[in-house]
Amino acid sequence: MKLNELYQTIILEHYKEPHNVGELLNADIESRGYNESCGDDVRLFVKLDDEKKIDEIRFKGKGCAISQSSTSMMTDAIKGKTIDEALLFVDSFKSMLKGEKQFSDEGDYEELSSLKGVLEFPVRVKCATLSWNTVRNGLLQFKSKENETTKVATTIHDEE
Repeated sequence: MKLNELYQTIILEHYKEPHNVGELLNADIESRGYNESCGDDVRLFVKLDDEKKIDEIRFKGKGCAISQSSTSMMTDAIKGKTIDEALLFVDSFKSMLKGEKQFSDEGDYEELSSLKGVLEFPVRVKCATLSWNTVRNGLLQFKSKENETTKVATTIHDEE
């Protein structure tokens, strides 16, 4: 696979005009992820509705086209899901990015399938999964402290 195939049209579109960018005041979850090996940095802000569905999700960050595009697509894909649905979706997609599960190009995975070229470049998997690990960490922290607090802030470094 050639490098230019990795940066498919959808990836470049999300990189040039990412969706759901910006901070979210009064977020229920704030989570930061940082990839020490390349400097990708993402901060996620999640607001839940009364049913614990992701009502709004935004991000701020800097990084390569893969990390920023993956983050943009992730925010679109998990919006409207419950915490548990989002966690299952995140785990399923991460399995695809690690080559443990076949890529799907249907439903919520349609745009995300553009990232399957990352499998040919193992060093880029961390770029593509940074925001997924970050949102997963934030959602899990929120679930574990749900009865103690209404706001959770977490940070991960170069996870998985």
